[in-house]
Amino acid sequence: MDTWTIQKLLNWVTEYLGTKGIDSPRLSAELLLSHVLAKKRIELYTQFDHRVAEDQLALLRGLVKRAGQHEPVPYLVGKTEFYSLELNVTPDCMIPRPETELLVERAIKFLQVRSGPQIVCDLCTGSGCIAIAIVKNCPSARIIATDISDEALKVAAQNVQKHLLDERVELLCGDLFEPVTARLPGDRFDLTVCNPPYVSAAEHESLARNVRDYEPKLALFAGPDGLDIFRRVIEEAGGFLKPGGALMLEIGFSQGRAVKELLEQTGTFAEIRIERDFQNHDRIAIAKKMSL
Repeated sequence: MDTWTIQKLLNWVTEYLGTKGIDSPRLSAELLLSHVLAKKRIELYTQFDHRVAEDQLALLRGLVKRAGQHEPVPYLVGKTEFYSLELNVTPDCMIPRPETELLVERAIKFLQVRSGPQIVCDLCTGSGCIAIAIVKNCPSARIIATDISDEALKVAAQNVQKHLLDERVELLCGDLFEPVTARLPGDRFDLTVCNPPYVSAAEHESLARNVRDYEPKLALFAGPDGLDIFRRVIEEAGGFLKPGGALMLEIGFSQGRAVKELLEQTGTFAEIRIERDFQNHDRIAIAKKMSL
């Protein structure tokens, strides 16, 4: 009977996932094996000769089969990493992307140069990744985060509790600004951030299988041109911001010009700019509300 060690399993899972066209097969193999063995990834390499029990092998085989069918590994293991933070994820929320970290970086930089306590609104919060990353790095900030999905907010609540942020992150269920209206702070928001659905109907079939078949459609699609949510957020955001406050949006790879035009048409914002990510794609739109 074959003896399956950690080293042998890492090599086998990596090769198998590679033949199935899975992105980053070695990383996926590490994450799956770490999950099954309840070990840190670094421990896999310090315990190469550890023999894996039969019941653990059976669990691993089942997960590897599902991963080979393009089911996202973060959903299989129930967690992912974002901005150096471990976060819970389930199929009820989008999996946080590295590209979204650019939005977090710009938000933190904006808040750090403002004096006194700040209050932030995070729309379409999903797993709560943006809100949690911001408050972990901005001690003076408090966040109100909203999402239309009650199931996604349950995941966000787990993450808020995991990082001991219950007193600084408030989660509200509702459509964009709607749940905020009745409890809006008297001085409004210093910053509104939003990573909304922005995939157009035409782009559906071009999505990777792991996104198209497994991630929540409510968090992906935004009408024929992918701009439906942007239109609503941009139209309403000015009324919820302090003068000099900022609106920061994650956008699709070719939506920069259209989103900039929407911002300009309001007559509310100044210093509008589109920033590109490390792949040179349109990634975030930043606009400051005009001062009085």
